[in-house]
Amino acid sequence: MKKMTGLGRGLDALIDTTHVTTNGGTSISEIELSKIVANPDQPRRTFDEEALQELAHSIREHGVISPITLRKNEDGTYMIIAGERRFRASKIAGLHAIPAYIRNAKEEDVMEMALIENIQREDLDAIEVALAYQRLMDDFRLTQEMMSERVGKKRATIANYLRLLRLPAEIQMGIKEKKIDMGHARAILGSDSAEEQLAIYKRILSEGLSVRKVEQLVSEPKKPKATKKTNTTDYSEQARAIEDRLGCPVKITDNKIILTFSDSQKLHDIIARLR
Repeated sequence: MKKMTGLGRGLDALIDTTHVTTNGGTSISEIELSKIVANPDQPRRTFDEEALQELAHSIREHGVISPITLRKNEDGTYMIIAGERRFRASKIAGLHAIPAYIRNAKEEDVMEMALIENIQREDLDAIEVALAYQRLMDDFRLTQEMMSERVGKKRATIANYLRLLRLPAEIQMGIKEKKIDMGHARAILGSDSAEEQLAIYKRILSEGLSVRKVEQLVSEPKKPKATKKTNTTDYSEQARAIEDRLGCPVKITDNKIILTFSDSQKLHDIIARLR
């Protein structure tokens, strides 16, 4: 049988794709929906109800075209690795069972597989993708370069998603709710001030600013406040370059570079990369 490649090399590297539990002589099992449980580490937190209803209608008409992927638990239930949306829609459609691949996977690998599969399917919102990248890097001690190899994405792409997590919470919610797109968010990140970022975000919502206009706003020279001494040198580009190389937040002033790390392991990683 021809090997399935739709999940990408990152997921294939983690699972045994040569063995699939089967019924009869087929390579797919029919699993009762009542025996399937959701993955608590599923990176997708919201499911569009209207889209689920549309998928359920399609399933009633044509069935489940693409099998979901499961891992069998010791109690006889099955945990979803990939395909929770199809699982939910199948329940709405009134099905009693669903076609599924049963993968051999260690329990500690299930979360990583679920995160990588969702990232590769590109059906998460930008903040969910960023959080998935961050969690994989933290839990499995991965650098951006290692993550790039794992999921088959460019390192710069991963870095751009991770930067979104530096935005104020209100703007992150706006991204999740599709009030602004990735282009707007990246342009807002050109400003280092959370206050200014929020002000620009609100102008985007009220005035319908284009990405190009936001970039112009961010690049405009700011008038110095009379009561404060302003830093005349902009090191934001250099700081971003160092961030990409070291995988940690960086701030540069006229006379120092500040690296921020969350724990001792992060510090060891930074030191190793500096060497």
